Formats: sequence, structure tokens, C-alpha cells
Amino acid sequence: MLCILYVNAVGMLLVVAGVMVERVLPATFPRRWIWCVTIPISIIVPGYYRGHHAVSVTDVQQALQPPLGHAFGTASITALDPAWWAHIQSYDTSINRLWLTVSAVLLLWGLTNAWRVSRAVRLSRRERGDARGPAILDGVSVVVTDSMGPATVGLWRSRVLVPRWVLALPGTQRQYVIRHEEEHRRAHDARLLFVASLPLILMPWNLAMWWQLRRLCLAVEIDCDNRVVSGLGDAPAYGQLLLKVAQAASRGPRLQPALLGGVGSLERRLTALLAPTPLRHLQRFLLPAIALGLLFVVLAMPHPVLSAGPHAHVTMTAGTTPTTPALHSQR
Repeated sequence: MLCILYVNAVGMLLVVAGVMVERVLPATFPRRWIWCVTIPISIIVPGYYRGHHAVSVTDVQQALQPPLGHAFGTASITALDPAWWAHIQSYDTSINRLWLTVSAVLLLWGLTNAWRVSRAVRLSRRERGDARGPAILDGVSVVVTDSMGPATVGLWRSRVLVPRWVLALPGTQRQYVIRHEEEHRRAHDARLLFVASLPLILMPWNLAMWWQLRRLCLAVEIDCDNRVVSGLGDAPAYGQLLLKVAQAASRGPRLQPALLGGVGSLERRLTALLAPTPLRHLQRFLLPAIALGLLFVVLAMPHPVLSAGPHAHVTMTAGTTPTTPALHSQR
């Protein structure tokens, strides 16, 4: 439980720092790189600090108990009590079972979506016939489905999925849809989001990483929107298309990356595209300073452990036997 809380704390601080940096960037500047750096850091730091920069709960209790107890008039603070954390550890078996169950469900959900996409591709090929080759729309090879999409899927070979109702759109609007998905395919966004999602199968309890992945999905879509508008122009018409596609969207599984992106991201994308909020001069200085401060806190904050474990030291005195390993980290 200590590890879970620490990992989430590190991740949350990094998310806030990433949002601050993202807020300072120019409207058309790529944003995905922020989260491509933040996600690995939130994985590497806790693992490294667990073995090289850990502090026992006893150390924290001895350091903070007197001043906090004096300030709040309490003789004991539960969160700093090693006995309380030892009691919490008795639930580790139940937590591990829930952990494995949720991981299995996420894996099954991912495999199910992969099967549905594979099935849609096979049905599309069967209807067209292998000899005729893939459908070509506006110079882009696409897979026409009954209702799935528009989206870009595929790990080794990315494909653009286009539902039949897109074929009935006016030429300009259809071109925007196809160009958006083609931009995703060229940038290998499906592969990027797949790799970024893998840690969640191993750590489904990491709420901070869920938030980071959500921010990465939004950044991927905003970057793609900017590239489409830069290539084809007319941002207001593109924004109207996003609203139109939202009304006609499939009820099937939401696939990433896709024209509509993640749930709830459409309003943010439209705001970033059509009416970006200008920064004040104070914000241009304050936001990066806050981000650097949060990064410093992450790098300075040791990993809490119940006992010193392999880092415990044994004190020796002349003519005596080794004492019990102390609950203190060598620092």
C-alpha cells in the first residue's frame, strides 16, 4: 500500500507539472513529447528510489512526530505509525487478488477490441474481394466498415477504418476525415498509444498513469488537428466537422487514435483549435516555475518503506552479538 500511494503521488505531481508546461507552449507546438517523457519518468523513479532512495516510516515518525504532535496537540499520528502500516499490510493478499483480476479484465478487453477490429477488416476484404485490393479514398488506402470508426488501428501495419456513412459526406468534409486518420497513421499514433497503455495492464491501480494516458491521448489529437488544419486550412470548417461527426459517431467501441479522440476531449480540442486562451506575462513565468518546483519535489522525495529491508544496518559493539536490524535506512 505504501508503494501504491507513493507511485500515485509521484505520478500526480508529474501530471500537474506536465499540464503546466503544456499550458505555456504555443498553440501549434507539438505536445505529445511532454507525456512521452512524463510517463517513463513516473515508472522509473519509484522503482529506482525503492532500492536507492528509501526512507522507513519509523524515520519519518521520529522526525515529524514531535513538531506535528505539538502543533496539533496529538500524541500519535496514525499515518506515521509503523504498527498501523503493518496492519494495513495484512490486506496485501486481497489487494493482490483484486490487482490480478483488474489486470486480467483489461487484457481481455484489449484482446476483445483487437478481435473486433480484425473481424471488421476481414469482413471488409471479403465484401470487396482480395483481388480488387483495398479501397482508395482521396488517395488514401482505407478499410470500409459498417459502423466502426473513423479510426486508425494496427500495431505492425496501421490501417484507416472508415464507416460507410463517411462516404456520403460532402467531398471537403470527407477529405478532412481521411486526412485526419492518415496523419495518425503517418505519425504511428496507434503504436505510440499501445505502448503507453501497456503499463496500465501491470499497474491498473495507478490512477496517475490513467490521467497521464488521457492527457497523452488529448495531446495526440490536438497535434493531429493542428497538422490537418495546417495542411488543408479553414479551422472553423474543421471544427464544425468534429461536431457533425460526434453526432453521427458509432455506438461501437471507441478506438484510439480516432477523429473524435477520447471521451470528453472534443470541447478541449475545439477550444485549442479555435479560441486558445492567451497567457498573461505573469503566467509565462509562474507556470514553468511551478513545474520545476514539482519536478524538484519528485526527485527529492524518498520512497517510503515499512522497514529498511536490505538497506538495514547491523550495529556491532565490542564483546556483543549483532543487534536486531534497525528500522532505519542508511542515508
